[in-house]
Amino acid sequence: MALRVALLFSLFGVLLGQGAEQISMEDCCKNGQKHGTDHEDCASLPLISESTTCRIVQEQCCVTVLEDKMCTNGINIAKDQGACDSLFTNTCDTKTTKMCCDCCTLGKTAHELGLPCDHNLSVGHQCNLVSRACCVEGATAHQRELPNKDETTENGDSALNNQCNGKCAHRCVGNDTCACFKGYKLKPDGKSCEDINECLVGASNCRGGERCINTEGSFRCQREVSCGTGYELTDSNNCKDIDECETGIHNCGPQFQCQNTQGSFRCLPKVQCGSGFIQDALGNCIDINECVSQTGPCNRGQICVNTVGSYTCQRNSVNCGRGYHLNEEGTRCVDIDECKTTENVCGGHACLNMLGSYRCECEAGYMFNSITRLCEDVNECRHYPGRLCAHKCENTLGSYKCSCTTGFTLAADGRNCDDLNECESTPCSQECANVYGSYQCYCRRGYQLSDLDGTTCEDIDECALPTGGHICSYRCHNTPGSFHCSCPVNGYTLAVNGRSCQDIDECVTGSHTCTENQSCFNVQGGFRCLSFECPNNYRRVGETRCERLLCNESVQCLTMPLRITYYYLTFPTNIPIFTTIFRMGPSHTVPGDDIHIAITAGNEGGFFRTEQMPTGGVMSVAKLINKPEDFELSLELRLRRYGTITTYLAKVLVFVTQEEPRVPYNPLLE
Repeated sequence: MALRVALLFSLFGVLLGQGAEQISMEDCCKNGQKHGTDHEDCASLPLISESTTCRIVQEQCCVTVLEDKMCTNGINIAKDQGACDSLFTNTCDTKTTKMCCDCCTLGKTAHELGLPCDHNLSVGHQCNLVSRACCVEGATAHQRELPNKDETTENGDSALNNQCNGKCAHRCVGNDTCACFKGYKLKPDGKSCEDINECLVGASNCRGGERCINTEGSFRCQREVSCGTGYELTDSNNCKDIDECETGIHNCGPQFQCQNTQGSFRCLPKVQCGSGFIQDALGNCIDINECVSQTGPCNRGQICVNTVGSYTCQRNSVNCGRGYHLNEEGTRCVDIDECKTTENVCGGHACLNMLGSYRCECEAGYMFNSITRLCEDVNECRHYPGRLCAHKCENTLGSYKCSCTTGFTLAADGRNCDDLNECESTPCSQECANVYGSYQCYCRRGYQLSDLDGTTCEDIDECALPTGGHICSYRCHNTPGSFHCSCPVNGYTLAVNGRSCQDIDECVTGSHTCTENQSCFNVQGGFRCLSFECPNNYRRVGETRCERLLCNESVQCLTMPLRITYYYLTFPTNIPIFTTIFRMGPSHTVPGDDIHIAITAGNEGGFFRTEQMPTGGVMSVAKLINKPEDFELSLELRLRRYGTITTYLAKVLVFVTQEEPRVPYNPLLE
């Protein structure tokens, strides 16, 4: 059952040729056929053209491939199994397969019973084609078994086909002329047949709301809009009501029975309530209160009394309301004078009788309560907040009284408050200042208020404050209301600011102990007595220098330093490493000079290092020196100039003193 689209090409080929997209109808059909073959689904066809006609051809060719495949499967099942029991569940996916299987079985049965293949049963055009094809195929197979038997059907098709020499695909109408079954048309070759797409040529009879889908030799109508809740779609493409009561999908309770309606169902109670009752949602019968639900169920002068399922009417007796009582005859109600009949009804206040009631004329400070019918005290403090008393208001029976908060005293008018001068009673240990409604204690310099009572002044230990360690450079001593600083006994004196410690230059003040042959060198907190002698073959020049004598061409003499100079340095401990402390180099440089500098003695601890510079060299701190220590370093500089090497030696004495001496504060030592 192959798809043929020659008619589509003839109808729409010109239109596509005039459009913006150069794609033929044949390409649209081939794309739909390929998608249906590869994916077995036509719901998500790719958009290959904006043309609506191309989309229709693409979809119809895809659907036809799927239906042809499903129909072929059904025919094969009928031929192989002889029955369609495996397709018992007639779903949308197996509907076409089962139809072709059943119709093929019908054709095979007609052949087996010797019935004509062209029956007139109203089973549909496509079913007729499948049934006839399976019937004719069975007859053809039978003729191959009996080649000499040439039977003619009632319509004479076999005989006519012989007249066409068997070249016709469907039917022979004589005179070597072929014809096609219903739903097909003859191809230009005069013998082959191709399917007619009834959906495109407008030959379908689909109703409104249905979509036409072409099939091999026929077409089918598919509903586009769902049937809605309570309905289902039948095989004939119609909507059928779902009987919820029969299928058991209703939600009626055990006290109700289900009654089907079009598109829905109803729940009817099994038990019918009698007169005077109403049925609730659970099917229970509830009594109706006729005295409430009905207007005037009883006659005038009667009262209604509800009963279960009904009500009764009773005669109304005379009943006087509050403040009235029956007269002696019992015929009418008269007023009660509560002011006379009730003793002290107003609790000492004046009483005024009224019809059916009474009223108390309350005294000042009281108010009549119409509910309790008593004179109750008026809370003036609540009724007039902030308008009676300046500070605090206290209610009393029939009146009120005023009072003041702490720090104030009640004025002569009994309502306002005057400030109280608390300082007159000397509440503070040092200074007192009166403020409005209170007082404030102050302390003299060096004292602070106690956190316990806020009135006592306590001495401030300035040395113990977080910043106390920075008040004095060496040692802090606390005194009542103040403090003072001190310095080490030897080597320092207190500065003018009274906090810092200044080094005493013993060399200047003459308080050193150096001899006449020694020179005094001041260091932080002390001094050093220095002296030196020049080695052999050297003579002393100035205070700190020795120069080499003539060498008389002696090689050993020439290798000795040309000059030995003594330097004295002092700095505190913990100075940063890499700090430069000494520079050494020739007085002037000449292009081509080769200078080398090195520490030759005194650096056993590795605390110092040298570094070459373009004009000489420098010596810097290599390790942190955290304690006082003296160093005697020999720093040698070798200068090669014009091929001659000259050596200079610097004797550097380094005195490292304690960094800013400081004593931690200990109040117990004061």
